[in-house]
Amino acid sequence: MIEHHVRVHPSADRLPREDQLAWKLASVATGTEEPDTDSAAMAVNRVIDNASVAVASLLRRPVAVARAQATAHACTAPGASVFGTGARVSPEWAAWANGTAVRELDFHDTYLAADYSHPGDNIPPLLAVAQHTGRTGADLLRGIIAAYEIHVALVKGICLHEHRIDHVAHLSAATAGGLGALLRLPTGTVYQAVQQAVHTTTATRQSRKGEISSWKAFAPAFAGKAAIEAVDRAMRGETSPSPVYEGEDGFLAWMLNGPESDYTVFLPDAGEPRRAILDTYTKEHSAEYQAQAIIDLARRMREKTGPLDRVRSIVLHTSHHTHHVIGSGANDPQKYDPTASRETLDHSVPYIFAVALEDGTWHHERSYAPERAARTETVALWQRITTVEDPEWTRRYHDPDPDRRAFGGRAVITLDDGSVIQDELAVADAHPAGARPFDRTGYTGKFRTLADGIVSEPAQDTFLDTAARLAELSAADLGGLLPAVDTDTVAAYDAELPKGLF
Repeated sequence: MIEHHVRVHPSADRLPREDQLAWKLASVATGTEEPDTDSAAMAVNRVIDNASVAVASLLRRPVAVARAQATAHACTAPGASVFGTGARVSPEWAAWANGTAVRELDFHDTYLAADYSHPGDNIPPLLAVAQHTGRTGADLLRGIIAAYEIHVALVKGICLHEHRIDHVAHLSAATAGGLGALLRLPTGTVYQAVQQAVHTTTATRQSRKGEISSWKAFAPAFAGKAAIEAVDRAMRGETSPSPVYEGEDGFLAWMLNGPESDYTVFLPDAGEPRRAILDTYTKEHSAEYQAQAIIDLARRMREKTGPLDRVRSIVLHTSHHTHHVIGSGANDPQKYDPTASRETLDHSVPYIFAVALEDGTWHHERSYAPERAARTETVALWQRITTVEDPEWTRRYHDPDPDRRAFGGRAVITLDDGSVIQDELAVADAHPAGARPFDRTGYTGKFRTLADGIVSEPAQDTFLDTAARLAELSAADLGGLLPAVDTDTVAAYDAELPKGLF
C-alpha cells in the first residue's frame, strides 16, 4: 500500500507530475493487474444492482428527460445502448441517460468514510464506452474494478462534505481512471483526463440541501459524461489544469482546507490486488444510506411501541454526518414538510423513521407517495422525531476497521405516560456485517423484485445469465447488460414530456 501525502505547492515548486495525486490515480488505473476473483464476483453483483434500480426508474420524469436528451444524439458507429429503448447513441449521452436511471431512486451501492460516495455510478459511463469502442466484458470488468479502487481511496482520504463540495468530484476522477483501465491508455493520457474531469465537476452541495431537486439524480450522470469527454480530449493530445489538486490556485487551496491542506490517500502498490470494491455495500431500501439501519431499527421496534398516538417524542442518537445531513441538525425545514419532493424526503431521517415505524416496511414508490407523506397521523408522528449527534456514534462511523464501522444509531421513544422504549442498530441488515448480508442471491432477488412487471421473466433470466458471464462476454454481448423492457410503454410515457432544445 502506498501512503501518498497531498498538499498545496506554489507554482514555483514545479511539482513533478509523477508526484501529483492525479498521476498516482492514473498509475492505479493503468497498473491494474488481472482482477481478483472476489472483486470480479462483486463487480457482477453491482452490474445486476445497477440494472435493478435503473429498470425500476424508467417511468420517472428525470430519467425520461435524460433519455429524451440522449436519444436526440443518435450514433450508429457503433454507439451505446440506453435503458428502456432500442436506440444507440453517442457514449457520453448513453452515460448521461443510464447514469440518471441508476441514481434516480437512491437505491444502489454506497461507500462512506471521510466522505460519501455511490461507486456504482462509475458503471454506466464505463459500459457505454466499452460498447462504443468494441471492448469485451473482461475489459469492462478491469475498468469497473479500477474505478472502484480510485473512488474508495479518494473517499477514505479527502473529505469534500465539510467544505460543502458535492461528492461527484471524486466520482469523475474515478470514472476517468476506470476508462483509462478499460481502454488500456497510457498513464500520461489518464493523468490529463483525471485533471480535466475533477476541474469541470467541482460543484457545491446545494444540490443536496434544503428543497432537494431532481438534479440529485442527474449530478453523477453529469460527472460520468464529463469524464468521457475528458478522456476523449486527452486521447487527442490535449492537456488540462495542472496540478489540479496541489496547485496554489487548485482544488485543495481554494475548495478544501486551503494553502495548509495536507491529506493522505492510500493507494495500492504495483501488483497489489484491487479489492476496494469489497469494502462497498448496497441498499436494501430506497433511501439515503445512513437511513438503511434506521429503517431496519424502526421495523424491529414497532412490535414494542403499541399505538403510535401514545408517542410523546422520538430522539435518534446518531453520528455527526447522519444528524447534519439527513437529520434535524441540517436545519432544513423542508425535512419536515409533507409537500416536499421525493428527493428531499429520502434525505429526511425523521420522515423515514416515522413511515417505517408505522408501516413496518419500505417501498421505493409507495413510501414516498404524496398521499403517504401527507397522512395526518404520519405528519403528527414525524414532527415529534428529532436527531442528536452522539460522539460515540460519530467515532464508530469513522472507525478505521470496516468490520467495526457503524452507520446506524439508537432510538429513544418516550410515551405519553413517561415510559421509555429504546433500541439500537449499528449497521443495516443487508450490510456485510449485518443480520442478512447481501450475497448473489440477494442481488438477483432485488433485481427480480424491481423488474417485475417491467422486464419479462425470460428477459430477466437472459440478463442475469449475461451478467454472471461478465468476464467472458464478447463486444457483441455487452448490450445484454441492459435488460430488455417494453419499449412501447416507455415511448408512450416519453411522448407526454415537454420538448427541449434537442
